[in-house]
Amino acid sequence: MPSALFENLALQGSKQLIPAFLYGTAWKKEKSADLVYQALNCGFTAVDTAAQPKHYQEDLVGDGIRRALSKGKVKRQDLYIQTKFTSISGQDMNHLPYNPASSIEEQVHTSIGSSLENLRSSAKTPDLNLNFVDCLVFHSPLPTLAQTLEAWRTAETYVPHKIRHLGISNVSLQTLSSLYEAVNIKPAVVQNRFYPDTLYDIHLRRLCARHSIIYQSFWTLTANPQLVYGTEVGLLSHQVGLSLQEALYCLVLGLGNIVILNGTKSEKHMIGDFEAVSKTRAWALKYPDDWDRLLAAFKKIVGDVDDPIE
Repeated sequence: MPSALFENLALQGSKQLIPAFLYGTAWKKEKSADLVYQALNCGFTAVDTAAQPKHYQEDLVGDGIRRALSKGKVKRQDLYIQTKFTSISGQDMNHLPYNPASSIEEQVHTSIGSSLENLRSSAKTPDLNLNFVDCLVFHSPLPTLAQTLEAWRTAETYVPHKIRHLGISNVSLQTLSSLYEAVNIKPAVVQNRFYPDTLYDIHLRRLCARHSIIYQSFWTLTANPQLVYGTEVGLLSHQVGLSLQEALYCLVLGLGNIVILNGTKSEKHMIGDFEAVSKTRAWALKYPDDWDRLLAAFKKIVGDVDDPIE
């Protein structure tokens, strides 16, 4: 199974690559533009945001991206920009990107329209060929499968020109399976909490691997203190010279078919986390048996065994 520790992961059916880390922009508020610009200067090439004013400033995220583009720090073709449609249940009712009284179809159209405007490549004369997002993620399933399918099929009308790929977040195995079977444009990514309450999504991640759906992990550090301070993380930290947090990131990436949302505000950590991946890659290639043993022990803890996908 491909591992983002060793190579960027390719989205299904395309040449689009996702690196080990996506820069997470939730809760950055008025600092969103500066932090996104800083992240792109520190090596990030993937950005995750949402049309959810309650937790994200998508317009400021766009400002940060455009600043980096205009100063030649990055090129649009080298970026992966991902945003989300958030249904009413996840919105602040006093500040929504659409009319809550409108139909689901219209809510999706309006939300996508605002995201394309917020995340456009140029502030002045946008190049229509560059005015797109790489992936639209549904922040969660809607209350019913029928409503989820209505929203999804509305978003499908934007693929591939304005939206390259679709995905879903906060989703269960059953809902993902039903969605996958019902839609024409299959989910390319799933973004879920990686934590013990869901048994680290082992069965869902197997389904993702079988269908070439990239799993995006969030709350990777916050929700897993028992892993951060566990034996395997400590051993990798000692062997490679990493912080415990960096070591956990690298072991999670080692599971395969996983990338990680990384929302650090620290320039030191932005640079250090990517350096940790490079250092661990070099160590794993130099000492493959040691890496395999360590990774096997970590896999046992999170339930990753070689059982066939059901």
